[in-house]
This record gives sequence, structure tokens and C-alpha cells, in this order.
Amino acid sequence: MQLGVFIPIGNNGWLISTTSPQYMPSFDLNRTIVEKAERFGFDFALSMIKLHGFGGPSEFWDHNLESFTLMAGLAAVTKRIQLFATCAVLTMPPPIAARMAVTIDSIAKGRFGVNIISGWQRAEYAQMGIWPGKEHYTRRYEYCAEYVTVMKELWSTGHSDFKGDFFQMDDCRCSPLPSRDIPIICAAQSDAGTKYAAEYADYNFCGSFGVNKPRSMEASVARLVAANKLTGRNCTALILVMIIADETDEAAMAKWEHYKAGTDLEALAWRDAQSGDDPSTDPMAQPNKRRTMGDEKLPTNQGVLCGSYANVAAMLDEMSTVPGVQGVMMTFDDFVIGMEQFGTRIQPLMRCRANLTQAA
Repeated sequence: MQLGVFIPIGNNGWLISTTSPQYMPSFDLNRTIVEKAERFGFDFALSMIKLHGFGGPSEFWDHNLESFTLMAGLAAVTKRIQLFATCAVLTMPPPIAARMAVTIDSIAKGRFGVNIISGWQRAEYAQMGIWPGKEHYTRRYEYCAEYVTVMKELWSTGHSDFKGDFFQMDDCRCSPLPSRDIPIICAAQSDAGTKYAAEYADYNFCGSFGVNKPRSMEASVARLVAANKLTGRNCTALILVMIIADETDEAAMAKWEHYKAGTDLEALAWRDAQSGDDPSTDPMAQPNKRRTMGDEKLPTNQGVLCGSYANVAAMLDEMSTVPGVQGVMMTFDDFVIGMEQFGTRIQPLMRCRANLTQAA
């Protein structure tokens, strides 16, 4: 099973709490994390893009770096690990994103990929005057499909005359070409999004939910597997999950309960008000999936594996057995400590990573 780390490009990582570790994002912090990931044999590191936070007492995600420039810097100081930047498609034309990707591919010597996001949070784009309106929700995957088509044409031939509903190229050029095919990731959960992923992406993030439910994403992964059969492609599933570990189950759970006690309800309310703009009735679409999962009041947007090092390793091994799962992308309550714990105490116990020679 592949391992990735979802690096903390925004403040406080992925815990929406006033009692969790509080920190600002920086290049030095993310370099430390990605260098640990490379040392421990991780397969990839990915950074998101967030342009407007959720506020609240924790100022959740009110402070963020920019994804492409961060990954360009990390490309220059790493040697092996695959790096993914996130492209918010409403913020730049596809030829600019394609050229930026080629540039980082050159820095990384073929270790770069792009995560495509359609945009669900109105305030991120309205603050800059570029929110296209509520109709974006109903056609956003058509928009992304055209966007990726233009990029792939430019990467493969250096030229595009694509004409679509959203983009019209006129002898558009991009040179030099990338050193290899640039992989595409997306994070679609709805039925429409999953179909888009199966047709255009190489990997899709399927969300987990709840605490210590290593098979909670089975339905989402099964949906992707079914969509792959229709397209004849193999877009594989990567699972997003938070790791909170310690010597014993009791010690790890005590940390989780402490974070829960500080849940930033104001930030959660702002997030949910924004997601409520989406009129979709799909149970896995942004406005509905938290009700579907029953996780409205938890201080994170992903599943949590919380326990002793041995039990976390066992739960990750169980996750690896779900058909269609190729890997996991992990977050941590404290990234620097968490990465060290994972590399030295958890990964050596994982059967699905037993073929690796550990550095620690």
C-alpha cells in the first residue's frame, strides 16, 4: 500500500479545535515533514490550496501558503518522493497551470503531479470577484473535464485548439514538454464527481469517516471501482485519514478527547453554511456527506485512526485489504512528532509495508 502525507499548508493542520496543536504554516515546517516522509519511504506528499479560512476562535485555515510555489520549493530539496500541488481551477486558465506544472516537473525531475479541485466554498472565490455563481455546482465537473483536457493536450503535444463550453484555445502553445506523463488526482465523492474521476484522473481521494473505522470508505471506493468499469480506465483510490497514536490506546484516546473538548463550533458552523450552497441531493456531495457520516461535531473532516502504535498499524493493514484501495494519505495531530512516530513505531509493524527496508 502506498503512503502519502497531506502536508500542513494551512494553520493547525486538520484539527478544527482550540486545544489541538496551534501553529502557522511555513516552508521550513513543511520541508521538515517532507524530508521525514522521504526518509521513511513514503510515496508522495500533497499540499492543498485554501484561499479563505473558516474563522472562529481557532482561526481555522485563515493562514495559508500557496500550493504550487510551496511544492516547487520542496521539489528542489528532495530527491525521490512524488509531489502534488493543488490547482483551484477557477483561479487560473489551464494553460498557465499546465506551464507551472511543466516547470516544477523540471525542478523535480519527473516527480510532480497535479490535484484538481472544482471549488465548493463560495467565499474563496467571491472575495476576489471570480465566483461564477450557483450554476457552477451543477456543471463543475464538466468544467474540470475541459480544464484537464486542455492541460493533457498541451503536455502531450505542446499545442491545443480545444473548443468547449468553458474554454476555447486558439493555437495555444506550451513548451518544453514535461519529462513524463503528469499524473492527475482529484477528490470526488459524489456520483457525478466519481464518474469524472474515473474518466480523467489517475487517483481519487475517497474520504474515510468516524473514529477507528478502517473500512468506512468501502462504499465510496466501490463506487469508484464501478465507475472504472464503465470507462475502462484504472483510477485508483487513495484514502484520507488522520493518525493519532501513542504508546497505549488510552494515551492516544486521551489526546483525541482533549482535542474534541476544544472543537471550534463557530468554525464548523461557518464551513457548513458555505457547503450548504450546493443544491446537490447526492448523499456523498459536500453539503450532505457529514449528515450521511454522522460526523457533524467532530473537529476534523476525515476519519481518525486513534490508538497504540500496534493497533494503528493493524487498522492500516485492514484498510489496505479493501478492493480498489491503492494507498492512504495521512494527516497527524502534530505533524513533526506524528511523522517520527509513524516512521519508527507504526510502519515497521505494518504487514502491507513489510517489503520496505526501514531507515529508522
